[in-house]
Amino acid sequence: MDKSSVVAILVNLGTPEQPTSSAVRAFLNRFLSDPRVVPISPWLWQPLLKGVILPLRSPKVARLYQQIWMDGGSPLQVYSEKLAEKVSSCIQGRCRVRLAMNYSHPSLETVIHEEIEQGVETLIVLPLYPQYSVSTSASVFDACARALQSEYTLPNVQFIRQYYDWPGYCELLAEQIQKRHIQYSASYPLIFSYHGIPERYVQAGDPYARQCEQTTRRIVDLLALPDDAWKMSYQSRFGREPWVQPYTDELLTSLAADGVKAVDIISPAFSVDCLETLEEISCQLKLLFFRQGGVEFNYIPALNAQDQHAQILSEIILEHIR
Repeated sequence: MDKSSVVAILVNLGTPEQPTSSAVRAFLNRFLSDPRVVPISPWLWQPLLKGVILPLRSPKVARLYQQIWMDGGSPLQVYSEKLAEKVSSCIQGRCRVRLAMNYSHPSLETVIHEEIEQGVETLIVLPLYPQYSVSTSASVFDACARALQSEYTLPNVQFIRQYYDWPGYCELLAEQIQKRHIQYSASYPLIFSYHGIPERYVQAGDPYARQCEQTTRRIVDLLALPDDAWKMSYQSRFGREPWVQPYTDELLTSLAADGVKAVDIISPAFSVDCLETLEEISCQLKLLFFRQGGVEFNYIPALNAQDQHAQILSEIILEHIR
């Protein structure tokens, strides 16, 4: 394979351009209009989305972004850019590395069109979602398909649907946890909190929850944690329908009611830190736990742009080049 004609595209979800109500509204409109994310008839969903949800939710979400905004943009944007730069360094010229977003700039469709114009022969698409879900990885696949529909010359496309089971990934998460130097127990548990999905997705065949369980079990085994020293839950539910349980907020409330005063929490579903980790976990869930009687709450950061994280992603890409 001619290395000069190979491009690897790292794809993340996306982010508002600014922490303002109008920018958040534009981003949420793109995100929540994706039928992979909200599989409801647009005739029913769009009036509700544009008439009720966006006007009410956008100002609130904008205020949350303002609390975590960084000099270079949102944390997801900043960390994703740094991670892509490091992956490119690890690749050492054996292919080019691009970053794209599914619901913001630079869009995946734009990046694919640009590369086809430059004569790319092979695209390696790596969604930055360790576990596969129809609402994340499948949506990236859809965006690839849309981009290619209008092209006359199609490149080879290698789509990497998950990497939670790639050698070294769970080991790196285990090392991240070990840096805390905590002896976890029933009175000081480690919580694995994953982004949730509706229960009906699982019933329809989405393997996400099973892959989250496998991720947790692998890390627990690596750390040799006793069964009472860890818990697993799901966060970020939206709407009234049942989502995969247990819910992280309810778990924290239950632990506090049982007299637990200290917890560590990690979210292995996120490749880089974002609103759901830096605001929802580190602020909202921390405050909830404290209000219920907890006294110590520590969020263990995502892998972000760590050298070892970039090395693992580069190994995945190079394996597909080979």
